[in-house]
Amino acid sequence: MRITLAYGRSGLEIDLPGAVDVVEPRFVPGLPDEAAALREALRHPIESPPLADLVRPGDTVVIVHTDITRATPNDRIMPVLLAELESAGIAREDITLLNGLGTHRPQTEAELRAMLGDQIVDNYRCLQHNCYDDENLVSLGETSSGHPVRVNRHYLEADVRILTGFIEPHFFAGFSGGPKAILPALAGSESVFTNHGYEMIAHPKATWGITAGNPIWEEMREVALRTNPTFLLNVTLNVRREITGVFAGDMLAAHAAGCAFVRQSAMVGVPEPYDIVITTNSGYPLDQNLYQSVKGMSAARQIVREGGAIIIATACEDGLPDHGQYASLLREAGSPDRVAAMVAQPGFCVQDQWQVQIQAQIQRHADVYVYSHNLTDEQIRQALFIPCRSIEETVARLREKHGPQARVCVIPEGPQTIPYLETQS
Repeated sequence: MRITLAYGRSGLEIDLPGAVDVVEPRFVPGLPDEAAALREALRHPIESPPLADLVRPGDTVVIVHTDITRATPNDRIMPVLLAELESAGIAREDITLLNGLGTHRPQTEAELRAMLGDQIVDNYRCLQHNCYDDENLVSLGETSSGHPVRVNRHYLEADVRILTGFIEPHFFAGFSGGPKAILPALAGSESVFTNHGYEMIAHPKATWGITAGNPIWEEMREVALRTNPTFLLNVTLNVRREITGVFAGDMLAAHAAGCAFVRQSAMVGVPEPYDIVITTNSGYPLDQNLYQSVKGMSAARQIVREGGAIIIATACEDGLPDHGQYASLLREAGSPDRVAAMVAQPGFCVQDQWQVQIQAQIQRHADVYVYSHNLTDEQIRQALFIPCRSIEETVARLREKHGPQARVCVIPEGPQTIPYLETQS
């Protein structure tokens, strides 16, 4: 069977003999006129007055957008949103676009232009959040869990606060979009570390497709509501990066509607676990580095049997990456068991610990092989994975190991799909 995997910028074709199951989301066609759909959503939002009725001339406006590790079509969303604001009397000089980086690295000038378009970068104030910049972080006290909260000053001081993004399944927050535009996107580092702390990540409801009862998402909601967001504009996408739905208006109501839409297309049940699961991290820009690719591994973990194998194809243009603590934490620990013991230590609090914690959970359940033409075998081993230079050859060896009845599954679009065992639903 020939299958095209979502890999890097152009995809990867593999050819697997024998019985293979393919698990992918129900395809939803793109909207025929994206700009018209965006305008319609801004003018007839969910549980909110139209955006034009929420602003008045002289207001300062901050629009929060996702960074380059997310697939949000900012260059298609922003022109429509900005035109709507300006037609309502908002002056261009009163609008700020704020890149919600969380703890991620800032974008280069070229990356910002690729994300937003030259017209926007040249004509609007574009800022990037810095989670370590004390001068531009404002304390909002503590959450109900006792976690400290600091949020970006530029955002809080604006008269109108607009959150944008896209909704997809998320491996510990349930779904992306919605309140994630504040925490972690605009939060201080300590707020991110505590929200993504050991006990929070270890909670059984901190997983794909769950928001209610998920302590991570519920704290994100609490913090976002404390900042009084004016309006939400979220979209959903298909594998072609076409907009399939627009969800605008009240932050919670619009996000809930978007999550319900994604759940219908993305959740796919299987009757029993597989011995071998081949997955991706949904291609560029989501598979820019190995850190982000833990999401794709987590999607496969849902349906691989204990002692089985996961193979992930991820381009990793940005390496492990070099920035952040992900690579150094893995090198320091040296094995999944030692990673788990390290992050479980009382008081342990280091950037990216959440990612290595989830990675260790996956690796203690199944072997993980990494195929990437941008990573050396040594880099893959340093990240505690098993190198794979041919998916077909690796599958053949694993079939020999697991026997002639070995069950094989492919998740071509990675975490755009939420696979689950029907016996556990």
